[in-house]
Amino acid sequence: MRGGYRAIAAALCAALILAPAACGEEESTHVVEGEPIELGHLEINVQLTRFLNPTDAEDSEYLEGQQAAPAGEDYLAVFTRVENTGDETVRLPAATDFDVVDTSGAKFEALPSNSVFALPLSEELGGGKEVPGPDTAAASGPIQGSFVLFLLDTSAAENRPLELEITADGEKGTVELDI
Repeated sequence: MRGGYRAIAAALCAALILAPAACGEEESTHVVEGEPIELGHLEINVQLTRFLNPTDAEDSEYLEGQQAAPAGEDYLAVFTRVENTGDETVRLPAATDFDVVDTSGAKFEALPSNSVFALPLSEELGGGKEVPGPDTAAASGPIQGSFVLFLLDTSAAENRPLELEITADGEKGTVELDI
């Protein structure tokens, strides 16, 4: 009988020892804005998230080529820095690999953008390289990051926290946005 209790105690101890390791693995795929998330060889750091004002001089450059937002919708920019920490070239995520999700479960997909400040979606990034690259408008701009653009229902701002879901380099992750 005592042997059975020892086996149960040993199993519980093993579970307690392994539990922090399992928690650590989960944390690597869910971070908050400002903390880098590693997805494969891509390290993605969401630096700033904000709604854009098309009448503001700075924001109008971010919205270059975009239609005016329809009534009841607003543009949201998620400014990021992305680094390829590996030696091989990898492809940056496509627009379909980014979603903003609110607490009601509504999903909003990334939009293509022609702005020089936009993250170059689906383009290749060489080993050890980062976006925005040095000497680019995005790197020398006020935020020093490239953005991913979304069009959200205005009600999404009330359903916070918003989360950015990303699929990159064969892995999935979530960033809680600070907005």
